Amino acid sequence: MVLPSDVKPNHFLLGTEFGLTAIAVTLAFVWPRLGAGFFERMERSFARLASGKGWAVAVVGLSVIVLRLALLPLFPIPLPFVPDDFSFLLASDTFVHGRLTNPTPAMWTHFESIHITMQPTYQSMYFPGQGLLLAAGQVLFGQPWLAELAMDALMCAGLVWMLQAWLPRKWALLGGVIAVLRLGLFSFWINTYHGGALPAAFGGALVLGSLPRLMKTGRFRYGLLMGIGIVLLTLTRPYEGVLLCLPVAVVLGRWIIKGKNRPPLGVLARRAVVPLLVVGATLAWLGYYNYRAFGNPLTLPYTADREQYAIAPYYVWQHPRPEPAYRHPVIRDFYKFTEFPLYPRVHSEKGFVFWTAVKAAFNVLFFTGFCLIPPLFMIRRVFLDRRIRFLVVCTLVLAAGTAIEIYCIPYYLAPFTAVFYAVGLQMMRHLRVWKSGRSAVGLALVRFTIAACVVMAGVRVLAEPLHLEPPEWDPGNWNLVWFGPQHFGTERARMEAWLEAQPGQQLAIVRYGRDHNPLDEWVYNAADIDGSKVVWAREMDAADNLELIHYYPNRRVWLVEPDAIPARITPYPIPVAVGNAH
Repeated sequence: MVLPSDVKPNHFLLGTEFGLTAIAVTLAFVWPRLGAGFFERMERSFARLASGKGWAVAVVGLSVIVLRLALLPLFPIPLPFVPDDFSFLLASDTFVHGRLTNPTPAMWTHFESIHITMQPTYQSMYFPGQGLLLAAGQVLFGQPWLAELAMDALMCAGLVWMLQAWLPRKWALLGGVIAVLRLGLFSFWINTYHGGALPAAFGGALVLGSLPRLMKTGRFRYGLLMGIGIVLLTLTRPYEGVLLCLPVAVVLGRWIIKGKNRPPLGVLARRAVVPLLVVGATLAWLGYYNYRAFGNPLTLPYTADREQYAIAPYYVWQHPRPEPAYRHPVIRDFYKFTEFPLYPRVHSEKGFVFWTAVKAAFNVLFFTGFCLIPPLFMIRRVFLDRRIRFLVVCTLVLAAGTAIEIYCIPYYLAPFTAVFYAVGLQMMRHLRVWKSGRSAVGLALVRFTIAACVVMAGVRVLAEPLHLEPPEWDPGNWNLVWFGPQHFGTERARMEAWLEAQPGQQLAIVRYGRDHNPLDEWVYNAADIDGSKVVWAREMDAADNLELIHYYPNRRVWLVEPDAIPARITPYPIPVAVGNAH
């Protein structure tokens, strides 16, 4: 989990985007006819492509896959490097082995890790949707990330499909292109393994794209697609999914009761059976999963882990938990010094207002950057716009629902991605017809800001090869606006590859420095720890370390020091008595 207060921008990328936006705004007012002929030709070609609904959806989805694969020589498949990544990969490995969870390992105190539950079973603390997606990638492609890429393509294509139900076709296609440039290629949603943002965003697009189609035609297919969308939300971001589905349910209920053109109730009931069974079966399976993993069907993911480790609650009206007896300083540092400090900041009237504004600005910047801020000045017109009034209501419901949360990170909002794009594009449509005097300034602004988005994509690709940004991850310098596709986590991956190449089984005992950042996690293990070639463990006191070494008598033992410069691995200094036992 990365908090808004932890995020420092990449000054080059954001500075470049700010500069391009400033140039675009200046040109729009000073020289609005600049490049008008070129833009008109491009718009005509764009309109022809958008005229075929299915073709537009397919082109956007395929472009994500083609472009990201084309970038692999420069930006390889991302490596896991934060606790959330490892947590979801644990879930994936568990599912690949045909299990819902794993028994608690015998030496579990050495394997404790952030966002991983050890009691009552050994499993990711998160909802299972993202783990299932990664498992599908491992089974189908031999690489979990490739399933992320496929879902990324579905998300961008699904956005186009959803937007076609709410906006003119060319604007729907434009939304898909912007999504490819900003989310599909250059965001942490595709360049990490965590969050469940991609399936949640796709699920939200299915729900919102099905709603007007279902109300217009009453067809079974749209009810089924809506049900699938609800399933994706349930398995990834259920709280925000509920916030999205509440207004949808109200509108659907009103249509069923008062709709003039709806099919007869008997027909609707028959067509609703399969979608309702799909959703009901998912809820039943999730209850069974909770029972197997956490001991009770009503014990949701997150709950068991938070009760054991966390101090800060998730909601503003809740009180902090007593500090647990942590066994590892790095875990204590995360929960007490990385995560908890935001809680007291929001627990006053002034603090609540201020940090709510900070969270809102942080998330708006993620979705818009600087390039897409100019259309936001049309917000008043959108509030008066009947065409998307329902989507504006959805946004207000989300705002109320997230205001009571202490933490709010962009992937929390993923179910509403389609809402943001539809509202933002409608703002852009209003901006396009705005004039300053007789000058078509709004039209120029729309054209120049879209051009700036395209230029920024090129800048983003070239930034790392030209050494315009740090080559390695700085835990305090995440840039969630233009994050990825840098290759992070290389040191741990290099050491793990070296250990894998050694003869026999290996035990890597990790010793962090006193100032180690807990987000830079190295202690991660697969689902079957004892059967793994390399076991990663935390160093504890001498007696616990000897017990661990005795438990793995046939493993060669190494000391890993991630905070040494450079990070190093050396034979572990085993006492003579233990060494003779080997």
